[in-house]
Amino acid sequence: MAEALLEQVFGKLSGKVDQKPYEILKKYKGTDLEYKEYEPLYACVEGAVAKQKKKAFFVICDNYVTMTDGTGIVHIAPAFGEDDSRVGKNYGLPFVQFVDEQGNMTEETPYGGIFVKKANSLVLADLDKEGKLFEAPEFEHEYPHCWRCDTPLIYYARESWFIKMTAVKEDLIRNNDTINWIPESIGKGRFRDWLENVQDWGISRNRYWGTPLNIWICADCGHMHSVGSIEELKSMSVNCPDDIDLHRPYIDVVTIKCLECGKEMHRVPEVIDCWFDSGSMPFAQHHYPFENKQLFEKQFPAQFISEAVDQTRGWFYSLLAISTLLFNKAPYENVIVLGHVQDENGQKMSKSKGNAVESFDALETYGADAVRWYFYVNSAPWLPNRFYGKTVTEYSRKFLGKLWNTYAFFTLYANIDQFDPTHYQLDYEKLSVMDKWLLSRLYSTIHEADSDLSNYKILETARALEAFVDDMSNWYVRRSRDRFWATGMGQDKINAYMTLYTTLVEFCKMAALMIPFMTEDIYQNLVKTVDPFAPESIHLCDYPKVEKRWIDKQLEEDMGHLMEIVVMGRACRNKANIKNRQPIAKMYVKSSFPLSEFYKTIVAEELNIKEIECTDRISGFFIYTFKPQLKTVGPKFGKLIKEIRNVLGNVDGNAVMDQICANGKLKLVINEEEIILFEEDLLIESSQKKGYFTESDQKITVILDTNLTPELIEEGFVREIISKIQTMRKEAGFQVMDKIYVFAKGNETIAKILKEHDREIRSAVLADQILLGETKGYEKKWNINSEKVTMAVEKV
Repeated sequence: MAEALLEQVFGKLSGKVDQKPYEILKKYKGTDLEYKEYEPLYACVEGAVAKQKKKAFFVICDNYVTMTDGTGIVHIAPAFGEDDSRVGKNYGLPFVQFVDEQGNMTEETPYGGIFVKKANSLVLADLDKEGKLFEAPEFEHEYPHCWRCDTPLIYYARESWFIKMTAVKEDLIRNNDTINWIPESIGKGRFRDWLENVQDWGISRNRYWGTPLNIWICADCGHMHSVGSIEELKSMSVNCPDDIDLHRPYIDVVTIKCLECGKEMHRVPEVIDCWFDSGSMPFAQHHYPFENKQLFEKQFPAQFISEAVDQTRGWFYSLLAISTLLFNKAPYENVIVLGHVQDENGQKMSKSKGNAVESFDALETYGADAVRWYFYVNSAPWLPNRFYGKTVTEYSRKFLGKLWNTYAFFTLYANIDQFDPTHYQLDYEKLSVMDKWLLSRLYSTIHEADSDLSNYKILETARALEAFVDDMSNWYVRRSRDRFWATGMGQDKINAYMTLYTTLVEFCKMAALMIPFMTEDIYQNLVKTVDPFAPESIHLCDYPKVEKRWIDKQLEEDMGHLMEIVVMGRACRNKANIKNRQPIAKMYVKSSFPLSEFYKTIVAEELNIKEIECTDRISGFFIYTFKPQLKTVGPKFGKLIKEIRNVLGNVDGNAVMDQICANGKLKLVINEEEIILFEEDLLIESSQKKGYFTESDQKITVILDTNLTPELIEEGFVREIISKIQTMRKEAGFQVMDKIYVFAKGNETIAKILKEHDREIRSAVLADQILLGETKGYEKKWNINSEKVTMAVEKV
């Protein structure tokens, strides 16, 4: 007994307080008892021990025994546990196997044929009957469980065939160091640690299905031979059929002649670990070395492979292990390690939990491109991915939806104008600034994506593509709509068509790597319908060539600044709660870069602003107030704090702010004494002047003058009316080029605006007439800037 456990085991036997139910006669260290022999509980073990000519029943020592429960003495069964096996080997214990492969007790025991778990109660009953049982408390053990059905398993030792991987450990590590692991931390961490502690590879399995282990043994002399080919097998066998099937049961009946004694040799019954098959893939697929030698050597090692992180001990290892054994080199140059897919709560997907997503259902629901795109853009490939429909749909809308809508916009107007791109050339010198900017963005993105993909930066590539589609859709197409709507086929309209056509085709060739189905659809319609000699599929096209002469980084930078200003201007409108269709008189911009008149015009059009003024002086748009910072002013001017506070409360805030900005300090005269306050001595508060709204970042400040004149308000009404009529055209199902009549009734203010702006409104909505006081056709009630009116449209 372990002294520390005496009270826990025997204490309950005492019926009196302070009276121990046991007496310690002598104490020993555990090592004092090492090799002391004892009498076994069951005599049936002795026969198996005698056959192995080993000692069995003596005390052994190890440090894994704990004092948390039990008696401090543990029974060892080398055939049924990792620690048991290790300690048994250290002490040379015999290997006794009293459980068969079905988990039943063997006939050598008193419980032959009984399942091990059911035998527990019988063992306890017999020990109790023989007076050998003191107590049978219940203990909770950690058991391995089947990953499929979750039933308990037992450790079971059996004979296996091994490959001595420990002999090539240094080669494995050296070859691994030549691989580009993505992320690097897997190759230098998890995988390298695995190789540092590499174990011999148990490759045999006691199953029926699988690749039969190609080892034959002579039952007479014990000689073993590994057959290396069908040709060798036939040369050594007298009963091998010409059309031999190398699988069981056919290969099991083939015998060969022993090279040592000439007797008959039979194949061992085991099959090979399926991971050995997987690791042999690079050469096995080509039947190397028997044929395709040049093809194999051309393709080996693989430039790139990818699998999930659990394959660090699976396919990644088996490939490297076999390649190291056969060729002493790494079988792959680059590897992307993928993270696992989880449910929306971050839990591992499992059929038993009911949170697994059926892949074909997901493809049917969201589309293959959408699912692919989600995994590209959601996170780095090696991180876990939470998969749920809402996010897949959102990512799809932001990228695939915008790309398809841009394509649909082009085809809509190209079909109206019967535009054939094979009849025109893209003349770069004749292009507008917007056209040149889009082409520059296109080829910069193509170059960036090519570089990122060459370095296996999947997430970065996806985000670059997403940003480009956003710019193409929300900036270029929106800014160029009027060009496509123009009558006739002037040069500017041709430029717009050819620029957008070229961009869509070139972009799809680039994006086809990641969204193969949508890009193929677009290619077939845009290219194959007009050019029968083009490659049959977009996936047979080359990656687009970068037109470096069309890349203008300064133009891209300037346009990027421009879009920042527009975004900030929209934010100011939102703060002021003024719709974009309501014109505004003026916006002031302070920026670290120049804004040309051309760019000012774009900003003005985008934000519906009459005038853009660049300025470095923005303090006039704020009201500043000042208070003394007591922590610094107190120690300097303690007695004057009250006077300083009063003076600061009555200064011209903007003038003081200008003085501080210019000199970094403020001079005050109090009681005929000059006092200097630095910026850190002041608590400065600012507020915007009424009617002005501001947005700022490190490089840009925009200030919106939201004071509206009656003329601006009326112009806002006109734009709102045009928008409502266009909405009704769409809802009524009219075609883009259909002429219409417009009707309105029930509001004199709206009627007056319709009369005064008749020509402008009719031109914008393709109306022949605006008729007041009646409605016909598609009718709808509107509230336009708090003016309620009934309007209608009718096709001419």
